[in-house]
Amino acid sequence: MKFYPEGNNKDLCKRFNTIEEMKQAMINEEIIEGKVLLCDREHNMHIDLGAARGIIPRVEGAVGIEEGTTRDIALISKVNKKICFSITGFEKDIYDNYIALLSRRQVQQRCIDEFLSKLEVGDIIDATVTHLERFGAFIDIGAGINALIPIDMLSVSRISHPSERLSEGDTIKVVLRKKEPEKLTFSLKELLGTWKENADRFTDGETVTGIVRSIEDYGVFVELTPNLAGLAEPLRDISVGQQVAVFVKSIIEDKMKIKLVIVEAFDKPEAPQPIEYYIDDNHIDFWQYSPQSSVKQIFTEFI
Repeated sequence: MKFYPEGNNKDLCKRFNTIEEMKQAMINEEIIEGKVLLCDREHNMHIDLGAARGIIPRVEGAVGIEEGTTRDIALISKVNKKICFSITGFEKDIYDNYIALLSRRQVQQRCIDEFLSKLEVGDIIDATVTHLERFGAFIDIGAGINALIPIDMLSVSRISHPSERLSEGDTIKVVLRKKEPEKLTFSLKELLGTWKENADRFTDGETVTGIVRSIEDYGVFVELTPNLAGLAEPLRDISVGQQVAVFVKSIIEDKMKIKLVIVEAFDKPEAPQPIEYYIDDNHIDFWQYSPQSSVKQIFTEFI
């Protein structure tokens, strides 16, 4: 069975008309998604399933809650968001109304056992950006289980914060870079094209837009695409993060250099652009960023 990041599969969102339908879903061990209406003071999560109210007891809210390796903020932060779960049983309240007992932990454990544990370094999967920190982007890699893309693995072009590349809620593709017993680390930059694939989008003599990423004494580094930057001549009154129009003076493949001239600067920076992928496969073993003719060789081996 394929497991998806939470909120990414409309087929899992269900409202039941009868208790019998819910009992059948329990027998079939169906994975269901629903929106968390509230998290009570005991940190139990409440969900409306249509025919009955559902409750996810605190210890069933996520893998690691009972053991103390996952903090309760992982439950509180899910209010008004869709999460996955399965139905594990039923009980009745003092008014004789059915309450469905649910487990998100059970679905997460299935995701670990049946999907994530079988991933190999170099495998490419879908993920959803959950939140951003200065050091990287946290992603949902299935059933609400989080992993990290370190900031230096978001692109070849250097950025100061992941928000310059991604937004929370983005659905992206990622490649497994490192697999440890309790930790999976992913990368994005190997899917965004080689130096030549990106440089082939530009021609000497044209004027294009870019974003200032670094200002040095000898020039200004301007990002043309997430995996391609060029060097412009020094210019006053330019700031990092600013959008600029640049004239492409020359493209030198064997040195992986693009010489630019800043024509105009704009006050308002661009929002992160939609990601363009250059790899359609589900797995890669080796990725070489640098052209064969380049003296400097840059590559990633997925081993």
